Amino acid sequence: MSPRQDRRTVVTGIGVVAPNGIGTEAFWKRTQEGISVLDRVSREGCEHLPLRVAGEVRGFDPVSVIEERYVVQTDRFTHFAMAAADLALDDARLGRADYDGSPFAVGVVTAAGSGGGEFGQRELQRLWGQGSRYVGPYQSIAWFYAASTGQISIRGGFKGPCGVVASDEAGGLDALAHAARSISRGADAVVVGAAEAPLAPYSVVCQLGYEDLSTCDDPTRAYRPFTSDACGFVPAEGGAMLVVEEEGAARRRGAPVRAEVAGHATTFTGASRWVESREGLARAISGALRDARCAPEEIDVVFADALGVPAADAAEALAISDALGAHGRRIPVTAPKTGTGRAYCGAPVLDTAAAVLAMEHGLVPPTPNVFDVCHDLDVVTGRARPAELRTALVLSRGLMGSNSALVLRLATNTHS
Repeated sequence: MSPRQDRRTVVTGIGVVAPNGIGTEAFWKRTQEGISVLDRVSREGCEHLPLRVAGEVRGFDPVSVIEERYVVQTDRFTHFAMAAADLALDDARLGRADYDGSPFAVGVVTAAGSGGGEFGQRELQRLWGQGSRYVGPYQSIAWFYAASTGQISIRGGFKGPCGVVASDEAGGLDALAHAARSISRGADAVVVGAAEAPLAPYSVVCQLGYEDLSTCDDPTRAYRPFTSDACGFVPAEGGAMLVVEEEGAARRRGAPVRAEVAGHATTFTGASRWVESREGLARAISGALRDARCAPEEIDVVFADALGVPAADAAEALAISDALGAHGRRIPVTAPKTGTGRAYCGAPVLDTAAAVLAMEHGLVPPTPNVFDVCHDLDVVTGRARPAELRTALVLSRGLMGSNSALVLRLATNTHS
């Protein structure tokens, strides 16, 4: 089936499980206040590792929000995704009564960069320490990148187009584009997003191979993109799920239409080739603008990738100017993730959630822990900045070389 241009994709629900808050209200309160929750890594087994600072989701009890039969089958990253999906569905007011008659009209798409490291480590330790009889049967599925998509679709009874984007950080935005294409091809709704749990010891050891990972032990200095103190990025767990719908279907059932997924584009420039990423990211931005039929001057705020690596930060600043012209040097730029860490594929979905909330509240959230910006960008620091926001640009790059850009437009009937 070919895509139909008249089937617009809109965001009707947001669910967040993040280091700075579980639920949209808690997440936005701390995001708009610029509160940093980066702290010393507290996960058992990580004490002796060089990674000192991360964004951890605290106070999350999966058994209190997810049926036990699903909890025992799945890893922490899927627990986050299922909990966030529930919150998004509640926010969208999308219940079983809305789709029981047409379950094939609702799909699920998630992105994942690392899979279930915590579950896999536990079962492999049992294998090595006790023998194969002590390895649980769910080891075969819990680690898998597609586990979140599968479990959300099974648990919710969603039988529409489902998929998984197994990718680097930019995969979070690519999943949203994948969902929008499903809508254009006939789906009524898609539960889409990403959540990661990369702080198990095994997962941390794997990440230590990233030369761009920050090993600074001061939470206030470990992640400072766009400054002369930039020393890499801080990892995080958590993420967000959204409900996106075909606009007509959403309005017919009286759903709260919050924003339109207006345009997307992606390019590839190669692993850690940050100088080349200038051109790649600029092309992604220009492609997303074309897809959204949006002029550069219409962009009101940029949610930056903000890697925290000097060469990458310089390339991003130049890419914004290349694609947006002089407007790119005047437009407010923010990176709330400096207060929570980069949750890999979950990071740009959290940025997308923050962008929708920023447009609704007319407020550009600040960039925590960042003060002396050394690039030609208007980075919002210190405190939130009031602004009329109708169109937002969300950027993401992956350590393996992907560059993605997403354009969002504010809906005309947002709820408070």
